[in-house]
Amino acid sequence: MARHRTGRAVNERRMQAVATTVADAGFYAGLQPLDRFDRLADPAAYAPLPPDWGLGMVDIVDSTGAIAAGRYKEVNMAAASAIAAVANALGRSDIPYAFAGDGASFALEPAVAQPARVALARVAGWVRDELGLDMRIALIPVRAIRAAGHDLKLARFAVSPDVTYAMFAGGGLAWAERQMKDGAFRIEPAVAGDAGPDLTGLSCRFDEFPARRGAILSLIVTPAEDADMDRFTAVVRHLLRLADSETDGGHPVPVGGPGVPWSRRGRHLESRASAALKHRGRLSAAVLTGLRSSFAAAILAAGQRLGRFDPTQYLDQLVRNTDFRKYDDGLRMTLDCSAATAAGIEALLRQARADGIVCYGLHSQQAALMTCFIPSPMQSNHVHFVDGAAGGYAMAAQAMKTAAGPAA
Repeated sequence: MARHRTGRAVNERRMQAVATTVADAGFYAGLQPLDRFDRLADPAAYAPLPPDWGLGMVDIVDSTGAIAAGRYKEVNMAAASAIAAVANALGRSDIPYAFAGDGASFALEPAVAQPARVALARVAGWVRDELGLDMRIALIPVRAIRAAGHDLKLARFAVSPDVTYAMFAGGGLAWAERQMKDGAFRIEPAVAGDAGPDLTGLSCRFDEFPARRGAILSLIVTPAEDADMDRFTAVVRHLLRLADSETDGGHPVPVGGPGVPWSRRGRHLESRASAALKHRGRLSAAVLTGLRSSFAAAILAAGQRLGRFDPTQYLDQLVRNTDFRKYDDGLRMTLDCSAATAAGIEALLRQARADGIVCYGLHSQQAALMTCFIPSPMQSNHVHFVDGAAGGYAMAAQAMKTAAGPAA
């Protein structure tokens, strides 16, 4: 009888473990998508990640130096390549991630941690060998984040009926980034000659597109240390109201898309991404990319339906699916706004910082740029990462560090 009870207990534990794994795997899909961005200012909108998950992170070393050398398109491409590589390695695009201009973060369930680790190592090797940039990569257990006194929570924001983006809260991202920069939880990049990442669908063809209302404002706003979160939420909601005073909430991408011509540098970078798996040489990849981009430009310019592809519908989806505002332990936005709106935002944030509520960084420029991940142009789930064209989020983060002083 005792043996029977023991066996039953073991079976129950196994069943419970299986049930927990299934529940964890469906955690993100089970989060109810929010369709109002202002609701994301409420901490109650976020759910804690399961304890067995991990946080994948990448960032570009000395991104400010690359920006000063005029290479921010390459920096953006490198960060977006990590998203494409992980999504392609896992065979799905519905993974929780956040694009940060010069980096990216991923929430990874246990079953996908190893293939994601391999994909990140390969993309870091590709970024080093093809783009000449140094990419840090790390995989941090959620348990380690909580043991350090922080948390990691997720929400889903539906930018359109076809695309949702992950939003992060809890303070864990900032702690994990510091750990990564200190060398903890490091993943070594693939060595030269190893297999490259699968970057299918990664594209940065669009040229920079200019501000239409005055300037492209990149901003990052996080809670100050020991800030009252109700007061922080009130500041964020006030800021969102200021942004909403602009047409389309300050959306930087014009109706109908950013337009053509393509960027020559973007086509060059895309051809390198196309050759990443080493299925073809650089020359053949460059020729194929040039033909594809010329064909796509002609279709978009003509505006005429070709088979199942409707260029007008595609460009409408492009605008809707763009991630111009997000939460990753704070608010990030890329806004096309007037001088009056920009001044109002800065005045609000300056006062909130003086009151001990927020830390913030701003960076103004005259254009925005876009990097795209398009698994298939025939489907409506293509995603588009937008940032300021002259440093964007990376320079806003640098402004925040400068304001915080040497200890930041």
